[in-house]
Parts: sequence; structure tokens; C-alpha cells
Amino acid sequence: MTEPPPPNRVDDDAVDVSLMNKVAQGDHAAFEELVTRHQNAVVGTVAKMLGNASESEDIAQQVFLRLWKSAPRYKPSAKFTTFLFTITRNLVFNETRRKQRRNEHSLDEQEDDWHQQIPEASESQPDAQVLHAEVQRAVAQAIANLPEKQRLAVVLRRQENMPYEEISKILNLSVSAVKSQLFRARVTLRDSLQQFLVAE
Repeated sequence: MTEPPPPNRVDDDAVDVSLMNKVAQGDHAAFEELVTRHQNAVVGTVAKMLGNASESEDIAQQVFLRLWKSAPRYKPSAKFTTFLFTITRNLVFNETRRKQRRNEHSLDEQEDDWHQQIPEASESQPDAQVLHAEVQRAVAQAIANLPEKQRLAVVLRRQENMPYEEISKILNLSVSAVKSQLFRARVTLRDSLQQFLVAE
């Protein structure tokens, strides 16, 4: 018996475009199917970008609300996911800038998160677990500190495994510029995480 072929992203896009055309006609069932197909990716990307899981659901809802409203004007000139993540980019960047204006990135909140997520080291929690949690926090914080375009490029490449060409359309950059953004991000992340990379 032959194995089934791997998922075809072109076929997936055709399904998405077909659903989007139905959404443009006011088909709620098609919209629900689109949400089901893509909500995990959108929520995950937003959470990685904003560093706040509780906010990611709200922003993701706004993404899909905007998707619904824009359906009548949608033209499949690029992949559906390119269109979807461009909406996601706009809302995430707007939220990031709003936070910066209001100075909501407070050290006090970060300290609260630290204590809630990571209990103090004890006999019931081996050093390896503490170190792993510390590395995870450091990586998340290092990514959060990247400029927004570098951060989104890293998230789309690492988390969504998107090709450079699609990321370039979402960020409105050339492919070479995307590769440059990712290179600079890797250098910055390596420098930020140097203490974990150097063997003791």
C-alpha cells in the first residue's frame, strides 16, 4: 500500500481562496471553517510577537473580524495566508506602537510573570529544570526585544516555517531584505544569549 502524498500547500491555498470567495457572499459556515483552519497559527504568532498570551486571543479576534470585513474586496493575487498574515502584521504592529506610547512594558509586570511562572528552586525542582526555564524565558525576552520587523520575520520563519518569498510579501520587503533581517536577528539573539552559549 502506498503512503498518502504529503500535504500540498497549493491545494491548501485553493481551499482557502474558495472559502474566502464564499465568505465574500456572506457565508458564515465558510468563515468558521477559515477560522478553524488558521486560528492556531494566528494566535501563536500574535502571542510570540506581543509576549502576552492573554492579549493574543483578543488581537486574533480582531484579525478575523477584519478578514470578514475585507472579504468582499479580496483578490487572490497572492496566497491567502499572505493576505491573512498581512492583516495580522498590521494589527500587531499597531498594538506594539500603542503599548510603546503608553509605556505599558513595565518591569514590575515582568517581575510578576517571573514569580508566577517559575517557582523558587527547591529539592522538588532539579537544577536542570530551573536552567531550562531560565533559558526559555531568556529566549522569549530576547525575541521580544528585537525590532518589530525582525521579530515577525523570526516568528514566521521559525514558528510557521514560511518561505522567504511569502515573508517578503507580508513585510513588504525584498527577499534579500528578509534574509538580512533574519541574519541581523540571529546575530542579536546570539549576543543576547551569549551567557547560555558559552560552556561553563
